[in-house]
Amino acid sequence: MIIIHSSLQLGAAIRVARKQMALTQPQLALASGVGVRFVVELEAGKPTVRLAQVLRVIAALGGEFSLNGLPAAAPAVEAKREGHEHGA
Repeated sequence: MIIIHSSLQLGAAIRVARKQMALTQPQLALASGVGVRFVVELEAGKPTVRLAQVLRVIAALGGEFSLNGLPAAAPAVEAKREGHEHGA
């Protein structure tokens, strides 16, 4: 598990994972369904990237996003959010 406190740390973690998987930025972009420019900006630590696209890049690298230290959401709220994400 990697602890991330900034967009720069997130970008560095994505870059390291991509390189460990021997992927180029264009290959990761294609696998993630995002543009190459997005991957470049994400790895550079751009603070205003779209979360949905970040999650796709993380998933393409075999990772997952989790939050620690927050109160657990009720199951009904989680189900509603999951349904909303799939419908968007």
